[in-house]
Amino acid sequence: MSTILITGASGGFGHLTVEALLKAGHSVAATMRDIHGRNQAVSEELTRQGAKVIELDVTKDESVQRGVDHALAQLGVIDVVINNAGIGVLGFQECFSSEDFRRIFEINVFGVQRVNRAILPHMKERSQGLLIQISSLLGRIAVPFYGPYQASKWAVEAMAENYRVELSQLGIESCIVEPGGYPTTFIDHLVRPSDSSRSASYGEMSQMPEGFLKGFEKALASNKAQDPKNVATAIAELISKPRGERPFRTVVDKMGMGEHIVGYNEHLDKVTSGIYSAFGIGHLLKVRK
Repeated sequence: MSTILITGASGGFGHLTVEALLKAGHSVAATMRDIHGRNQAVSEELTRQGAKVIELDVTKDESVQRGVDHALAQLGVIDVVINNAGIGVLGFQECFSSEDFRRIFEINVFGVQRVNRAILPHMKERSQGLLIQISSLLGRIAVPFYGPYQASKWAVEAMAENYRVELSQLGIESCIVEPGGYPTTFIDHLVRPSDSSRSASYGEMSQMPEGFLKGFEKALASNKAQDPKNVATAIAELISKPRGERPFRTVVDKMGMGEHIVGYNEHLDKVTSGIYSAFGIGHLLKVRK
């Protein structure tokens, strides 16, 4: 069994993943903000289930380091980190201000880097560990009205690629989980652009973002196979695989988009392998056991 730290455990995939991991027998540090405030109820629930609930805000260096230190004190070691905390958007990309972009990247990108930097000295000392980045199918392909979110997830994909090769010879794995859209609280907290006045300049298209979301929610409601628990299960199964045998990317989707991304990922694997082999660094794509 593994000792695991997960961010964004208060709702959505995070909450479900904590429950799945505890059920599988793992020890879990479930981190979130405001454990004595708005998230007190979920904090108490996860504590009753056996999780070590820890206050951690991925947007603050001090909070991340304090949270990781607390998790280490509680668990002794940390085998796996799941970077799950994230926030989405809806709207025309032009209408998002630079501050809007900073807010999204502060959580979705810089937050991932903060957590990884905080835990990597511990993993390097032990010559083992697993970093799991929760990305998205929108980290592989762009569709309209999710611009800043997609940009942040494309950045996370690149970060995970670099961690994969830079850490492999130290015995540390970097993997990505790419869910499709699911009916979770994530949808309820989508950030709209600050400068909504610019939407009018799009004429007949101005109402398309909200209409696009409503149509997708309707499609989700009619597809019971698109169950958020699928993502929690996929994460638990990824962790259960032996070191060195875990796929770098795991697609989790039952809406028809995922099968196309799987092919895209397989092609990129071949391209990457070919380029690395040509430069004599193909061994970096495999974690040293």
